[in-house]
Amino acid sequence: MTHAFDKGYWEQIWQGDRAPAMAAAGANPHLVREVDGLTPGTALEAGCGAGAEAIWLAARGWRVTAADVAAGALARAAGRAAAGVAGRVRWVEADLSTWQPPVRYDLVTTHYAHPAMPQLDFYERVASWVAPGGTLFIVGHLQHHGRHATAGHGHDHGPGGGPGHGHGGGPGAGETGPPAAASVTAADITARLDPAGWEIVTAQESRRTVTGPGGHPVTLHDVVVRARRRR
Repeated sequence: MTHAFDKGYWEQIWQGDRAPAMAAAGANPHLVREVDGLTPGTALEAGCGAGAEAIWLAARGWRVTAADVAAGALARAAGRAAAGVAGRVRWVEADLSTWQPPVRYDLVTTHYAHPAMPQLDFYERVASWVAPGGTLFIVGHLQHHGRHATAGHGHDHGPGGGPGHGHGGGPGAGETGPPAAASVTAADITARLDPAGWEIVTAQESRRTVTGPGGHPVTLHDVVVRARRRR
């Protein structure tokens, strides 16, 4: 199934019956595992959805800019942030295919985001927002089941995955899998990171099961890349 993944699509999703379950999801377990030991600084969550990752980072001392194209998602995220955390997160409504942050960050993360530009070009774009010595952390949809992914040639646009947005499989995930244009491999991503400028810390592909719509189990095939920008 083909999705536009534009602002209108995501606003409709966040007004629909899937939104409460999407908004209730916790922080991505890959982020928890890979980032928990880093020294807190400034962070950008690119495609923050309902804010679980941004809130998790803020609770651990990060000063977070959380950007998403959907105003509905940001409203839920801001309402979800506890008082002690809310002051450490700045919520920004932005189209990540055109928005340019004013600074670079010690940590840039993105989880299942599908922007209005080729997927791998998007990952290269967010990598440019990492400060020297900082960390890039990507969780994306893994090319799998023998499908030929067209990542780098599609025009998906969206702030996150799910199950639905920011925390799991994303639209199109589940029985049919994510859109081919949003599916990549770890090697696809690391090939975009010049070894002279980046140290690859983690490049892995994994499978996990989450609870999807209606309480049904959904198997997610993830690609996880963590890299440190050399000074």
